[in-house]
Amino acid sequence: MRILPYQARSDNWMYLVIDDATSSAAVVDPYDADKIGKALKENNVKASRAAALITTHHHNDHSGGNEKFLSLLPTHIQLKAYGGSTQGPGTNTVVKDGDTFKIGQDIDVRCLHTPCHTQDSICFFVEDKKTGERGVFTGDTLFLAGCGRYFEGTAEEMHTALTKLSKLPDDTKVWNGHEYTKGSAAFGLKIEPDNKALQGLLAKAKTDSCTTGKSTIGDEKKWNVFMRLDTPEAKKATGETDPIKVIGKLREMKNAM
Repeated sequence: MRILPYQARSDNWMYLVIDDATSSAAVVDPYDADKIGKALKENNVKASRAAALITTHHHNDHSGGNEKFLSLLPTHIQLKAYGGSTQGPGTNTVVKDGDTFKIGQDIDVRCLHTPCHTQDSICFFVEDKKTGERGVFTGDTLFLAGCGRYFEGTAEEMHTALTKLSKLPDDTKVWNGHEYTKGSAAFGLKIEPDNKALQGLLAKAKTDSCTTGKSTIGDEKKWNVFMRLDTPEAKKATGETDPIKVIGKLREMKNAM
């Protein structure tokens, strides 16, 4: 399994997920359809081997290129376009929590419904059954050291979503929807100023413009304050002890930065 990130707009990430056994690939949030189409060719993936289009949620900066990408394919290709609702343009296969599908021969995909940022937010857990490599596409639910705004949901829903993601294997690589790591780590250090993992992440983000896919769920448990609600620092910073109230207050504080 190869996962390749490509930048769209100023800070969005879109992805190719390539199954080398079959030279087939899925595209994730292909906002810049032309760029992703070119990337397929550069990686020797024929349009006829496009395996799936995956949409993490319906916001335009993630789903806005779907229809154009589909239009670039040969007319005989009936590509499955997976998403949590038909609000995402071009979505023809609506998935729910626990649904599974394959990319090529070796890549298994499991859908995790994580409503909050949007009600149709789906995180896609991928695992190469041959190599054991794992990853999760989190869209705007989980960022490195952060989480998405609660546009269509509640603090309780985000807590539930992040708890669900925290139960994935610790070696699962995190492929998120935006390059927000520098700001997220800086905010985290306001809450946990002595967190060595956060200090290291911020230093890395200052010199690396592509941090996605270079850390894991295990790392998030060490540096993401939105997944560390029981720490004395989080409780002190928010003045709350209930985890739902803590995560709600943390989001308010981050919004105000």
